[in-house]
Amino acid sequence: MNSIPVVAIMYDFDKTLSTRDMQDFALIPSLGMESSQFWKLSNDFGREQKMDGILAYMYMSIREARRHGTPLRREALLNHGKSVEFFDGVESWFDRINTYGREQGVQIEHYIISSGMKEIIEGTPIAEEFKEIFACEYYFDENGDAVWPKTAVNYTNKTQFVYRINKGVLDVSNDEDLNRSMPDDSKRVPFSNMIYIGDGLSDVPCMKMMQAYGGTSIAVYPKGDKHKVEELLLKDRVNFIFPADYSEGGELESTMKSIIRKIAICDTLTDINQAQLKSITESK
Repeated sequence: MNSIPVVAIMYDFDKTLSTRDMQDFALIPSLGMESSQFWKLSNDFGREQKMDGILAYMYMSIREARRHGTPLRREALLNHGKSVEFFDGVESWFDRINTYGREQGVQIEHYIISSGMKEIIEGTPIAEEFKEIFACEYYFDENGDAVWPKTAVNYTNKTQFVYRINKGVLDVSNDEDLNRSMPDDSKRVPFSNMIYIGDGLSDVPCMKMMQAYGGTSIAVYPKGDKHKVEELLLKDRVNFIFPADYSEGGELESTMKSIIRKIAICDTLTDINQAQLKSITESK
């Protein structure tokens, strides 16, 4: 176990931190298409081919880039990340939450679990805030062109990355350690120290996982568009719903600090309990 308790805050990206799908800002326009046109093309292709929807959009991005005469390259995707727009307060959120965590005696770690493109996320100004970014990623050939999905993160397999964070097995190629049995008290981040923030149905598997194992789940929504997350709260899939406003002093920040404070207190009480048990055992 770590001497300082770790609190893992996990985020979806699109419409959770960014105001729209990350591809909509620059990637799709670079293909000479409207967002609605691209997503319809991708979704229709996926249904016709009975293909996973995430793999369909990754393939379609490569195909349309080639057709447009601009092969999909890592440098271009990183550059597209500069165009991503965030909800209010996002860019200063991490420093504020990290500082509060230190004041409470816990170590805050931030993670992305997204079906968006890792390369685009890595090009955003907040990329360095995350301990790990789990997202769709391409393999690039010797010419630097995207040719194959290296990692595909769909709505249901998002939960594997929660387990990776739980066990501290962050290398996506390491399935052996991920699947190895591990006592709960040796896991790097207990589920009770996990917080998941998402925006809708694509996040439900991770949200339900938090509910089942003692973590906390939060659904965020654009101001004025509350109806789609109200059902998540009514069906006990999330603990809280808030506008996607990460500003200092806002509802989301205030509640996050309360959750962190609760985790810190619980960890302190657990440490006291374990120390007393150890003392009794050693004295006999």
